[in-house]
Amino acid sequence: MDAMGRAAREAADAMRTAPPEKRSGAIRAIARHIRHRAIEILAANAQDVAGATNLVDRLLLNEERLEAMARAVEEIADLPDPVGKVIEQWTRPNGLEISRIRTPIGVIGMIYESRPNVTADAAAICLRSGNAVILRSGSDALRSSLAIGTAISDALAEAGLPEGSVQVVSTADRDAVGLMLEGLSGAIDLIIPRGGKALVERVQREARVPVLGHLEGVCHTYVHASADPDMAAEVVRNAKMRRVSVCGSTETLLVDRDAAPKLLPQIADALDGCELRGDEAARAIVPMAEASEDDWHAEYLEPILAVKTVADVDDAVAHIRRYGTGHTEAIVAEDGAAAERFLDRVDSAIVLWNASTQFADGGEFGFGAEIGIATGKLHARGPVGPEQLTTFKYQVRGNGQIRP
Repeated sequence: MDAMGRAAREAADAMRTAPPEKRSGAIRAIARHIRHRAIEILAANAQDVAGATNLVDRLLLNEERLEAMARAVEEIADLPDPVGKVIEQWTRPNGLEISRIRTPIGVIGMIYESRPNVTADAAAICLRSGNAVILRSGSDALRSSLAIGTAISDALAEAGLPEGSVQVVSTADRDAVGLMLEGLSGAIDLIIPRGGKALVERVQREARVPVLGHLEGVCHTYVHASADPDMAAEVVRNAKMRRVSVCGSTETLLVDRDAAPKLLPQIADALDGCELRGDEAARAIVPMAEASEDDWHAEYLEPILAVKTVADVDDAVAHIRRYGTGHTEAIVAEDGAAAERFLDRVDSAIVLWNASTQFADGGEFGFGAEIGIATGKLHARGPVGPEQLTTFKYQVRGNGQIRP
């Protein structure tokens, strides 16, 4: 692990000055080598899936998902390069020219579970942003990640970038995570966890380097009294059922109480196959299980949806403020004033109007992919793409000025 840290630090120094075209070429090469090694990657994934006990959908790769992974990488290659971008520039009265310029963070440590596509996404995003990265997959996806890592190594060699630019930890030993959280003797500048609550809690508790990530995605969809019933049913169905195991899946449905008799039956019909757990008013309209206090806090990641009736926009906002995790919330409404009030007052990383919470994804934001969704308020928030993995420095140009 220390050797990986040293290699990553040396690679980060090289990456900082590598031309954008060279890094773009490496990213495109990753997509080509993923396709070239498709049989090996899918075989490794089949072994991972065979040993899986839960969250199989997140883990599973097939030809379609592998091609989507390669396309996402290619989209990242086409993104504007953030490194060296002048954010702001001004001249002081004494003639000093000051520029604030985007620069890579350095070495990223990525710790994740279940999602082999994160290996490719994180590698491409870090290359696009000029960072080196050490990737530590969970044991459940280790074979898949190592196979994808081999394709990435081939691409780095083809592009002439240091092998240490992207490294996949080859062991499932949990001590490797502990060493990364300690920073690998100062090599790692930022840790990004992506996975279940237990993983993220451990990272946030034990890390000795800065952490960027989110703990839970308790996402809400609020159906306002003015909502079009057909739109509401379709948006809620997609927000919950498109993929129940993603962090942008809606976990709690809020419905205006006065309009619930009109709206809720159609929404419930659209949620065929989903278990509903509601408050007293919701249960009086549609048969469903009784919701407990724990249900308002729950990130189910399965076809279960909590249902609560609310008085109005402010009541919905108050519920989200109390139970939400700052991830993603949506309102379905035809009343523009109500929607704008919701957008303004909800303090989450992503807030949508008349759209599914499953758009909480870097690819859907035009980032090509994402390295995660950040729910904190410092440095980055929402989908973390290449620009969010840069910091900035000041360049000051003078002509002999001295300070009096």
